[in-house]
Amino acid sequence: MFNDLGDMLTGGKIATEKISLPYSPPLSASASLSDENRVLAVQERAISFTGEDFDVADATTNEPFISVRGAMMHLPGKDKMRLTSAADGGAVTAVLDRKLVAMTPTYDILRSEGGEKLGWIEKTAVAFTDTFDVYLEGEGGSLGPLFKPPPAFKIEGDFLDRNFCMKNVKNEVVAKVSMDWLIEFDAFNHYQVQVAPGMDAVLVVACLCAIDEEFDEEHKKKKEENGGGGWF
Repeated sequence: MFNDLGDMLTGGKIATEKISLPYSPPLSASASLSDENRVLAVQERAISFTGEDFDVADATTNEPFISVRGAMMHLPGKDKMRLTSAADGGAVTAVLDRKLVAMTPTYDILRSEGGEKLGWIEKTAVAFTDTFDVYLEGEGGSLGPLFKPPPAFKIEGDFLDRNFCMKNVKNEVVAKVSMDWLIEFDAFNHYQVQVAPGMDAVLVVACLCAIDEEFDEEHKKKKEENGGGGWF
């Protein structure tokens, strides 16, 4: 009963059946997909020169999954976050490239370093609550913001407290992000990500890193209001 109530308050229950990915191939042939639900532990590095560095591990095995490293310079073409996969031998499997000229915060999602554009994630300009949409390249959107197709994924919830979910066009919950104060990862509190079977886990991590960066200042302010305690 309590689990059902928690699911209802956090956007619904995550899909248990394998979902259909709306693009092919996934960002990583080795790391992206699984036939089972996965739980990832995400921790921002305590020592970071960019403020955009994250370590992601499999919460079940504690094995490294993805490393995210930000850019030293916030300049056109330089403001990027690179995702490297342990399963791919440390190769760059995805790149987030922030668009400095955009109506709302927007990040292009690229396949590998210098690879083709898979799509982009942007903050919705008109919404009652903070919402992020993920669009796929080639599915429309080139005619301007008024003629965009429906997003491939929509991300909604409480971003400040890191409690939100990602849904596909069928309204299936394909990923959920939540705080976890009970389990420690590398001696630091972290937040966890549940990923549905068949969903691209690398894309999920890329999107949550973009969102985390947009709320970075709010997170710092909340930490100061709590007396410097808590996590991060």
